[in-house]
Amino acid sequence: MKPLVSIIIPCKEIDEYTKESIAGCKQLDYENFEIIVLPDFQSDALEGIKLIPTGAVSPGVKRNSGIEHSTGEFCAFIDNDAYPRRDWLINALKILSDPLVGGVGGPGLTPPEDNLRQKAGGYVLSSFMVGCLSNRYKTTNSVESDDIHSCNFIARRSVLIIAGGWNEKYWPGEDTLMCLAIKKTGKKLIDSSEVVVYHHRRALFKSHLKQVSRFGQHRGLFVKKFPENSVKVTYFVPSLIVSLFFAGLLFSLFNPFFLSIFLFGLTAYLIASFIAAVLQVKRSKLLFTVWLGIIVTHIVYGLFFLSGLLKRDLKR
Repeated sequence: MKPLVSIIIPCKEIDEYTKESIAGCKQLDYENFEIIVLPDFQSDALEGIKLIPTGAVSPGVKRNSGIEHSTGEFCAFIDNDAYPRRDWLINALKILSDPLVGGVGGPGLTPPEDNLRQKAGGYVLSSFMVGCLSNRYKTTNSVESDDIHSCNFIARRSVLIIAGGWNEKYWPGEDTLMCLAIKKTGKKLIDSSEVVVYHHRRALFKSHLKQVSRFGQHRGLFVKKFPENSVKVTYFVPSLIVSLFFAGLLFSLFNPFFLSIFLFGLTAYLIASFIAAVLQVKRSKLLFTVWLGIIVTHIVYGLFFLSGLLKRDLKR
């Protein structure tokens, strides 16, 4: 018999997204699994589901509670606003059969049923101007990684325990710290294009930018606190763009030469971001929205990344 897998779904409540996630898990091409759902408070019983009320706690606490209540050899973590492709576990466990692999993840693709503003957010995240060098939002290839996102994360239960479990203070960013802990055990992490979930997007603009601001601020802080897997050139690029923009604007007020350089750089950036939008968008009416989305995503992420760099710590 194939090994038992404990699918762990943290959530605030059993809403429509959570029900969709559970239904997707029940349709997997894998017959030996249990589903553990961790809402804040007690809910009506769901057939074949372990419901573990946790109170209003962080996702890290919920995931650790899921591990404690699990009986599987493997733990598969998925967000409640995501659902897996049918071959999710089969493909993940093939990779985890290698004893040197400590954890496996893969892309969180935009579901086809998302509305236009959600799809626009997905186009922004997967564009080469925002999601470059990352498999998080697109299917490309399989690579060794040091930072797999928690909405699509499968590992042996024993490895998770040895690694010390999920960080319960930081969110987002708890996945970065889990990956760092697993790497310190001597295991490697694989980001596979064949281990796929569909992850509902935050709609442009307000919800999307709120999420981006949290990502940026935590990454900025982690550059100082956890540089082992947070110091990457790509994380600094949005802040560099914002800094160059304001520096160019300031200097151009005093010297026509700097004004020419500023206008050239701004034009080049706008053209590059427009090309990035064109390469992503399948509906012409979304083109301007996605183009603007790429620009404001850089601005918001860049500013909050800088704020994270300046903070000593973040509140739970």
